Amino acid sequence: MYGFLCGIFRDQLGVHEQTPAFRAFRLRGSNEVYAYEEKHSHARVICKFYGPRFGWDRDRAARAAYREFDTLHGLRGYNLVGSPHHVVRPLGVDRELNGVLAMEFYAGEQFSQAIKRSIRHRYDAHLYWRLKALAYFLATQHNRTAIADQVDFDTDCRYFSELVYKLKNRNRIGAWDTDELLWLQGLWRDKTSMWVDQQVWLHGDATPANFLFGDGLDVAAIDLERAKRGDRMFDVGRVAGEIQHAFMAATGHADRAEPFIGHFLWEYCCHFPDRYAAFGSITARLPYYMAMNLLRVARNDYICNDYGEKLIRQSKRLLQAS
Repeated sequence: MYGFLCGIFRDQLGVHEQTPAFRAFRLRGSNEVYAYEEKHSHARVICKFYGPRFGWDRDRAARAAYREFDTLHGLRGYNLVGSPHHVVRPLGVDRELNGVLAMEFYAGEQFSQAIKRSIRHRYDAHLYWRLKALAYFLATQHNRTAIADQVDFDTDCRYFSELVYKLKNRNRIGAWDTDELLWLQGLWRDKTSMWVDQQVWLHGDATPANFLFGDGLDVAAIDLERAKRGDRMFDVGRVAGEIQHAFMAATGHADRAEPFIGHFLWEYCCHFPDRYAAFGSITARLPYYMAMNLLRVARNDYICNDYGEKLIRQSKRLLQAS
């Protein structure tokens, strides 16, 4: 690992210390991602280890590391580099070192921190500004990467069904809830509007931990291992669902999130030729993707049963908006 880091710092970051020394910091909430700082220059990199996820299978770990490496390069090729829109730079992969992927360190405020400042201190203006910046970033990524092929809503239907059955298998819901959720999904599947948008490159895991904010409208995207082509609403709905989840968990009230969700959507739509038409299309499809995200949250082991039931009830309310 020392030799790998020396090469990354020397060849990619231009750090030419004769005897480099490194501090390692495990990032909170993750057992697989570490920050490394060179003690003399204070230069930093982020290293993500895929090996622990795949055990002895180094080939699978390496494929996953190289896939994210290629994804980062690919998205940066759409001029998502620098200010205001930035995708972190991949620096190197080593198959033998637990499938490690080294990436650029980006100093910024996490989206999750901006949400917490609003919830705890009513610093709402700050969150509104961060949402404006995030909407600008996502709209830019989506619009620059759009292709003529239409979305395949079946892909998101399969993911929805997987979440429902995972909830059932973990005794979070019973047979009645399972049938109701799948019946509601069927109503959405029959809607023409869910099938007509163009495919875009998605972040794929647009959660509050995966966006960092700099000055002004600067935003950096990290953790793109789940990036894929699909419906822009997969990202937009996840952001909206995560905002609602954050406020529900902290305050007990889903309505507290509504002004922020509305602001995010309105700012996202301002980057289209017809802002009002875009807003109508997006808000019509949003409830499905928000509901899907709440179900995704509810399946986690760290979610207590009472709050999990609340998330599932809110998911049903959103789906009933069809």
